[in-house]
Amino acid sequence: MKDHSRLLLFVFLITVTLSALLHVLVNFGISALPVYVLAISRWLIIGSFFWYALRKRSLTTWIMLSMLAGAEFGEDFYSTAIHLNIISKIFLNLIKTIIAPLLFGTLVVGIAGHSNLKQVGRMGWKSILYFEIVSTIALFIGLLAINLTQAGLGVTVPSAMGHGTIPEVPRQTWDQIILHVFPENIAKSIAEGQVLQIVVFSILFGIAVALVKDKYRNPIVRFSESLSEVMFKFTNMIMYFAPFAVFAALAYSVGHMGIGILVNLGQLLATLYLSLIFFLLIVLFPIMLFLKIPIRRFIRAVSEPATLAFATTSSEAALPIAMENMERFGVPRKIVAFVIPTGYSFNLDGTTLYLALASIFVAQISGIHLTFETQLVMMVTLMLTSKGVAGVPRASLVILLGTATNFGLPVWPIFIILGIDELMDMARTAVNVIGNCLATVVIAKWEGEFGKGDEPSGQGIVNEIQ
Repeated sequence: MKDHSRLLLFVFLITVTLSALLHVLVNFGISALPVYVLAISRWLIIGSFFWYALRKRSLTTWIMLSMLAGAEFGEDFYSTAIHLNIISKIFLNLIKTIIAPLLFGTLVVGIAGHSNLKQVGRMGWKSILYFEIVSTIALFIGLLAINLTQAGLGVTVPSAMGHGTIPEVPRQTWDQIILHVFPENIAKSIAEGQVLQIVVFSILFGIAVALVKDKYRNPIVRFSESLSEVMFKFTNMIMYFAPFAVFAALAYSVGHMGIGILVNLGQLLATLYLSLIFFLLIVLFPIMLFLKIPIRRFIRAVSEPATLAFATTSSEAALPIAMENMERFGVPRKIVAFVIPTGYSFNLDGTTLYLALASIFVAQISGIHLTFETQLVMMVTLMLTSKGVAGVPRASLVILLGTATNFGLPVWPIFIILGIDELMDMARTAVNVIGNCLATVVIAKWEGEFGKGDEPSGQGIVNEIQ
């Protein structure tokens, strides 16, 4: 077995070295190789990863391989790649069918199964307090990053990006934002994928179940527990399709936009990615150290939902597996079911950082100087508006357009941001998922219940593809 591993490693290193050498020779004009030769060399590297993935049998490894293969396929066969989006949409549709019954089952069991209504209220205010502190720090990191890099200055505006139509988004008043939290029709909320409304209904339903007599409560609790276990198993089944969906999503994105878009707006992308990494290292990492959270185990637990969110640019795609992994990590199901879905509306660390960065970028590329005081007022505005409308479609665009209008900034630079929004969305969505996973551990530690979670039934494919 060791000989096979060494041989595989040797072949992989030789392939990577030869491919890198070929690209260097072409870039420096030393050699004029056909394009297909370079493409073949890249596919050989991906093939080497494929054999590694077969031996590793890890979902994370397969997702990473699918991302590499999808990006290469989108670059080499873009005319075909732009039609692959349907595969990733099928996966996202299947995931959306899981979310409502999974949240309902886990929340009802967590509330009615323990009949500890005081804890529900306690978890609520602790979660909101933690969300507000961490997301505010993310906001100011974004502000600091864009002011340091000045990524909006000196950008050549592509003519194709300077014209077009911004997707229509509904304006939200404060009464609409508050009203949006509460469901008028639970079936409609499920159909529209309104996670926060589903959570509110499930919490109220769970409280009502907890207040009735045992002969009425016990059957509903047993049904809800069975429902949540079945939906976790359903999640495991759907995850077998995840690598194909990731491949299609990346192929479509690269085929649709092209790699060349990175050249002109590379500084903006680099600013976002580096500031998100800075946020992870300077904010979330110290929190883990302070609370003595086992970091390696946590990284393993969040790697799958984070890479899935990164590749699909969808937090919903990662929600079921994030819930299951956090429960396996040691967070009780009642805390996981409450904190993660709530965090999807109130703890969007990556999105908050992006909004701060994007708002100042709009001013920079327009040649408008904003004083420090004006920027602070803008951040306070974002601090408030980024919380309420997270559940509405295209929430970040709603907030960005509203901010630009309120502070007298032009709207046309948003076309440029939309041009690379998919690439930016990958990173911010992954950080959103990581931040919400960590929030469950923080609340569990705060409640003194970390390590008391029940192991979900079934092995699934969370740790290994069988």
